[in-house]
Amino acid sequence: MSNTPEHTEATPQKRGGRLIAFIGTYGSPSDPEAGGITTLEVSRDGRKLTLLGRVGAPREAGYLVYAPTTCTLYAVDERKTDGRGPVEPPASVHALSVSQQDGSLTWLNSHVAPGPRPTFLSLDEGRGVLLTANHGDFEHVEHVVRTGEGTWAVEYLYDDSTVLLYGLAPDGTIGQLRDVQVMPGHGKDPNFSPQAGGHAQASAHAHCAVIDPSGSHVLVGDKGTDRIHVYTLGDTLELVHTYTFPPETGPRHIAFDPVSGRAFVTCEFASALASFAFDPATGRLRPLDQVSTVAAGHEGLNEPAEVRVHPGGRFVYVNNRGEDSLAWFQVADDGRLTRMGHVPVAASLHPGVAARSFAFDPSGSFMLVADRPADLVRAYGVHAADGTLSPLAEVHVPQPAFVEFAELPG
Repeated sequence: MSNTPEHTEATPQKRGGRLIAFIGTYGSPSDPEAGGITTLEVSRDGRKLTLLGRVGAPREAGYLVYAPTTCTLYAVDERKTDGRGPVEPPASVHALSVSQQDGSLTWLNSHVAPGPRPTFLSLDEGRGVLLTANHGDFEHVEHVVRTGEGTWAVEYLYDDSTVLLYGLAPDGTIGQLRDVQVMPGHGKDPNFSPQAGGHAQASAHAHCAVIDPSGSHVLVGDKGTDRIHVYTLGDTLELVHTYTFPPETGPRHIAFDPVSGRAFVTCEFASALASFAFDPATGRLRPLDQVSTVAAGHEGLNEPAEVRVHPGGRFVYVNNRGEDSLAWFQVADDGRLTRMGHVPVAASLHPGVAARSFAFDPSGSFMLVADRPADLVRAYGVHAADGTLSPLAEVHVPQPAFVEFAELPG
């Protein structure tokens, strides 16, 4: 671990107990220490990051969410099941118990996640439900079929993308799969993104399933069809509204401002950040603004990934893959966005291997960034007045993909 010079711009709130960060990581054939979940203890000012331990499974832990009531950490295993009688574990969602003494993890149970590449989790502890968005893969299968005219043709079949709704048991284990929504349609094919050789929108790709602040709706960003689908959240999911973007926009991730209730969306293919008013009574979205996520003068490909709203509600943060930056935007009273600045992160190898996740600590005084190409988790102080980021510390973690905080008793 290394620390940078003294940071004095933000003062964390006084909080009791220990602060833990769980780092979901991806496996690597060349690094036996990659994959699984790494546990860090984090000082309350973000200046010290201490490795506590690691579990090797689930190996492709690309997304995590913590349930403080049951002290349970949920993790995806972001795979495509490899066929009949699979050799590798299937695509699945796992529950792990978190020790309140030292943050160590104990596996509880798992359930298969129908649909390839589970890539997002949302939790409602009060209702006892867990949601996942399954992105699907980019692969296709060619089926040779006989046409009605008696000739032969090729039919192209793509993976299904799904949204799954699980029940949770009182002890935190994952229970029954209550509902599956198979995402319909596709976008422009081929599109201009180099992903999948230009076929990034050949099928639906749900990349998030976010519960709105009222707890009444689930918003699904489908970057493959340029749509946000809004469902009511009950025992099952019922579609009530769809917002459609222009072609080749690619809505990827959605984050809500806890203060205003607005929704902010990263548009992967358009390299944009959009703001929306959201009506929790009807589930309808109303666009407010959309701006580029990169600085003026940037040239070349850029595809933003994560979006997070600061707990204070005044600033929104986005990581860019291409510009290779973590940028922040000020939000006006009417929802309009102004890019304020950025800090650099490691150069992305391509959009799939890049810094792709970050999270604020509970006080909002600093954030941790999973900088995958650098094999580092980086801490940045957050300036309360203008949102500026200042480096605090970093620690080596192989192939980091996701950051989730948890607070333990003192």
